[in-house]
Amino acid sequence: MHAIRHHAFGPASVLRLEQLPDPEPGSGQVRIAVEAAGVHLLDTYLRAGNGPATVAAPELPMVPGREVAGVVDRLGAVVDDGWLGRRVVVHLGPTGRGGYAERVVADVTRLHVVPPGMEAATAVAAIGTGRTAAGILDLAGLTADDVVVVTSAAGGLGTLLLQGARNAGARAVGLASGPKLHVARRFGAETTIDYRDPEWPAVLRAAEPRLTVLLDGVGGEVPRTVHAMLAPGGRTVRFSGDQEGYDGGTVVDVLGPALASRVPELEKAALEAAADGSRVPYVGSVFPLADAARAHEALEARETLGKVVLAVGR
Repeated sequence: MHAIRHHAFGPASVLRLEQLPDPEPGSGQVRIAVEAAGVHLLDTYLRAGNGPATVAAPELPMVPGREVAGVVDRLGAVVDDGWLGRRVVVHLGPTGRGGYAERVVADVTRLHVVPPGMEAATAVAAIGTGRTAAGILDLAGLTADDVVVVTSAAGGLGTLLLQGARNAGARAVGLASGPKLHVARRFGAETTIDYRDPEWPAVLRAAEPRLTVLLDGVGGEVPRTVHAMLAPGGRTVRFSGDQEGYDGGTVVDVLGPALASRVPELEKAALEAAADGSRVPYVGSVFPLADAARAHEALEARETLGKVVLAVGR
């Protein structure tokens, strides 16, 4: 099979397309002929060797990738024959590896059947980014009285959060760079703000004098500024890992134990929302498997729109 692998930490150019033996499923596992694999910003950190302290550094050489969709083409021992030939999607786990490949092995207990008619790329986005969005929205508790600011509003997670705000009847504000603002508007932002404009805080204050919720996954000066602008009783739901400079007000941290114990439930909810149209992932950046390095470069340069996915097979 073809797979992307790297033998050293470094820039995106360390990612190389290689020929590797097909993996074989063990007991309780299946092998998947991969159609699509998800790409995360975390993948770029791990490739560069500067991942967060909460994620163990991978052993090299490695095949990146933690979420895939495709067709089950081989079964391990004690796996029901009914799985053979089924279209499935799976998150390989917090320490999972191997997704940037034409074949991958996964535990049968982690599999979800892809809903009828759903594209593999959409399923991949739902099982990873979608489950995170489901958890964030549950903890945020949005209502029709809220005015919600979403950072990175044109990204895979941001577009899902905008849809969640819309579904709750809240007013949504999307922060993104100028060329991406049309995406935020498409997915429900009633006000869009170009955070690269030096005067953006004043523009935001004039457009939306009452802000009640910040949903932030980027960290840094921009969300800290928004946090300071929240109305009394407002709350920041934080999933960036940045914990400095958010003084005063209510801050809710999402990542970690708050989501880890609910993974199967959130994955199911995300797939159902994608299938019924209430919260559909936006896959705006698709690259061939062989161009994984370019996908990483584009993600790091903030050139991508929506969820980034590698098209692998079929």
